[in-house]
Amino acid sequence: MTSTIKYCLFIILIYGINTYAQEPIQKDTTSLVSFADKFILKANLSTQTDTYILKKDNDVAIKIAPNDNYRLSLSLDYQFIGLSLGFSPNFFSNNKDEDLKGESSFGDIQFRVFVGNWVQGIYYKKIKGYYIENTEDFIPNWIKGEDPYLQIPSFTSVTWGMSSAYVFNPKFSYRNILYQTEWQKKSAGSFVPMLNYNYNKAFFDFLDTYSEEKVFNLRLATNYYYTFVINQNWFIGPYISPSLGLRFTNSKDIINEVVSTQRKTFVSRQLEGGLQLGYSSKRIIFGGNFNFSANWYNSEKNSVNENNQIYGIIYFGYRFDAPKFIENSYNWLTKKVGQ
Repeated sequence: MTSTIKYCLFIILIYGINTYAQEPIQKDTTSLVSFADKFILKANLSTQTDTYILKKDNDVAIKIAPNDNYRLSLSLDYQFIGLSLGFSPNFFSNNKDEDLKGESSFGDIQFRVFVGNWVQGIYYKKIKGYYIENTEDFIPNWIKGEDPYLQIPSFTSVTWGMSSAYVFNPKFSYRNILYQTEWQKKSAGSFVPMLNYNYNKAFFDFLDTYSEEKVFNLRLATNYYYTFVINQNWFIGPYISPSLGLRFTNSKDIINEVVSTQRKTFVSRQLEGGLQLGYSSKRIIFGGNFNFSANWYNSEKNSVNENNQIYGIIYFGYRFDAPKFIENSYNWLTKKVGQ
């Protein structure tokens, strides 16, 4: 899986450089301003986390989550490529309650390439250490804030994935609303269908039980974005994203040295949406997002698995001139590839 992603990344980079070598950078227009020739450095602070809810018949739902209430990511964009690195810092007080919820680690790497109206993304995410949010449903007289939660410290989730999106309306800036590498100066919207495909492995080893699940997800989302521009510098951007997909699972359980395996296929549904308020100028960008995400599928006749999130994001970024050696290297490379 990792070698396949590296190969795809190499092909995308060569194709993107060749495309940019043949086509000039977008110039300042009345609708959009491109900052492709600038370095865009941005910091995002997010309350997004990954919670899972398992419901089965009349049993009590089990709600598990990692102990990472805040996530920080740093991103850098230049020309047609961008890179983001995410982690969960311990200097936030809400990420320090390991005595009650246990330790969790989070890491995230995202790489993106813009080629014409196409946007290609590649990402990797790893989370380790979960606790049961509704511990009170399983331990009588449990006191929130004083007693530790039930914990699954070995529970680990690793995801490798890719996404391909296409922006239909050339007057709408997908880069402005998501990465702020462009400046949208007139209101516009667009359908941005996206194909998302990823491989996830989740596993834990606890007492005499080892369990793992390998999942391949294939999902088509029908995204719609709109940017309302207010006095050129300010904008409001709502979006909605219903999607439908297939989930192929391969699970293995080892309980008291007895091994059992299962292979299943499910239809998954997801609904995402949100609202962004942002500010953009030639140098400074900042703003905030409110987002929701609901993902569910029926694993059995009377069983539903859910992954629900409601979270906010605040961001601040700055555009500055690229270092000369990078600008010269990029110009030399595009000339060589374009020959």
